[in-house]
Amino acid sequence: MKITLQICFLLILHLFFHISSSQFLPSNTTGYACNLSQTASSCQTYAFFTAMGPNQLDLASIGDLFSVSRPMIAKPSNITSLTSPLVPNQSLFIPLTCTCNSVNTTTNISYAKINYTIKGGDTFYLVSTTLFNNLTTYQSVELVNPTLVPINLTIGQDVIFPIFCKCPTKTQLQNQINYLISYVFQPSDDISSIASRFGSTTESIVEVNGNRTIRPTETVFVPVSKLPELTQPAPINVSNSQRTTERTSAVIGLGVGLGVCGLVLILMGCFLAYRESVWKKRVGRKKDDGESKKNEAGVSLMADVSDCLDKYKVFRVEELSEATDGFDDRWVIQGSVFKGYIHGKPYAIKKMKWNAYEELKILQKVNHGNLVMLEGFCIDSEDASCYLVYEYLENGSLYTRLHESNVDMLNWRTRLGIAVDVANGLQYIHEHTRPRVVHKDVKSNNILLDTNMRAKIANFGLAKSGCNAITMHIVGTQGYIAPEYLSDGIVSTKMDVFSFGVVLLELISGREAVNIDGKALWVEVHENFNGKEDKHIHNLKGFMDDVLLKESCSIDSVMNVMSIAIACLHRDPSKRPSMVDIVYALCKSDDLFFDISQDGLSPRQVLAR
Repeated sequence: MKITLQICFLLILHLFFHISSSQFLPSNTTGYACNLSQTASSCQTYAFFTAMGPNQLDLASIGDLFSVSRPMIAKPSNITSLTSPLVPNQSLFIPLTCTCNSVNTTTNISYAKINYTIKGGDTFYLVSTTLFNNLTTYQSVELVNPTLVPINLTIGQDVIFPIFCKCPTKTQLQNQINYLISYVFQPSDDISSIASRFGSTTESIVEVNGNRTIRPTETVFVPVSKLPELTQPAPINVSNSQRTTERTSAVIGLGVGLGVCGLVLILMGCFLAYRESVWKKRVGRKKDDGESKKNEAGVSLMADVSDCLDKYKVFRVEELSEATDGFDDRWVIQGSVFKGYIHGKPYAIKKMKWNAYEELKILQKVNHGNLVMLEGFCIDSEDASCYLVYEYLENGSLYTRLHESNVDMLNWRTRLGIAVDVANGLQYIHEHTRPRVVHKDVKSNNILLDTNMRAKIANFGLAKSGCNAITMHIVGTQGYIAPEYLSDGIVSTKMDVFSFGVVLLELISGREAVNIDGKALWVEVHENFNGKEDKHIHNLKGFMDDVLLKESCSIDSVMNVMSIAIACLHRDPSKRPSMVDIVYALCKSDDLFFDISQDGLSPRQVLAR
């Protein structure tokens, strides 16, 4: 009876919010429509967020809420200390991956997917208003989680909270509008004050948001060419009394340390005398020691990835073994990657015999629609193995699609879309991670395609966080390795640019990066396209995939991509374009867009900064 009354109360409360809260909530409660014919399918943008409440006064808590790292918030927010506490109402810029999402057959809504785990007392309304500070609404949460019952949430349940955002249109990008900042309108605000605060103009804000009355708690999109510099309070200093206490503690600690050192010296003498007898006992326990080392290695692996335990699902070895029939060869996708079904859903399971800490450390920093998503991992302490569990992409690798004759060939528009997808993914890891991430193994085998032929970059096993370093350990795939990395071990984002140029050559020619004689494709291009430009069109027709020639695609469009590829393959890395420039240049191709006056056409549209 008590439970029934509670459910009735929640029903009444839920209806109350639906009916009577219209005076408090924005008129656009379910989100902001997006049109793939005008904007990018995804982009990197920012939300303006004010730290409030006792649980939001440190970067770690806010980073966990939005699934980003502390440096990713600190850098755009002009914060120098990652550990100093925040002050109430401190302003922050939160990085978002904004995507145009289809919520039903007729509606596309633009938002950033934030995964949130329900806790005791949570409701869609409370989390939207108090934790996310009205950057979303409970109506929108209901819309994107149609299978969940708002009045019957379970603790530990994962819910997608759609943070409102927008991507710039092609015209806006051409007008140097690179970001549309998501800002929650406050009672004391007006358009002119917002424009002044963010270095924008009243006219441009009205143009983006429409000439309408904006009410408190409604999201306003503020167009800017670059993020304004936020004025932040100085980090909280440690008081003199605290410093005195610390010095006193240090003196005491020093005395204790000296005493411990003396005791250690005595014990060391005893240890040396006893070592011989211990060594003899060890010889007789080799088998036990072997098992112990395995367990220690497993414990070490789990300790290394302890920071990831709250970011990803931790699978059991038994689950993964059952999903792959004991890792049977029939389920191998490629190398040590297996396809497996867990609770009826397919996953790609990567079995590794080494420490996955570096790869996990990089993967938990990245979150982008053109990067393959890590779903979880597993540590097997029995043999010190690690398993990474990724989303499964149905159409396999770009390599398979281009170079194996038993699959449908790709038309030019699809190839061009794949090129832009990969460029967007590389732009994200090069420009929006801190420190920057270098993939180091960009190739057609590591580009996977989903059911809609959208491309995602996979396999961060060789990736490096941080660039402009030198290494003596050269790794990678023949035909894709940048000359400066091969000769001098120089690691930089420009080595990814070079590899991407090779992928563009594959898309144009339909040929592999290295032919049967061992000659690299990029070397052939340097030989044939290093002369007069008036011969380039003729040479291009001899280089193009027969499938494209039969399709009668635009030679100008192919030549544009070829020119980008040649620029990427420049022997001097400093003269190669950045991924920002590459994305912009690729998106200038007319083949990415249909004339919007044509009725009934809604192709996949791609545009990014």
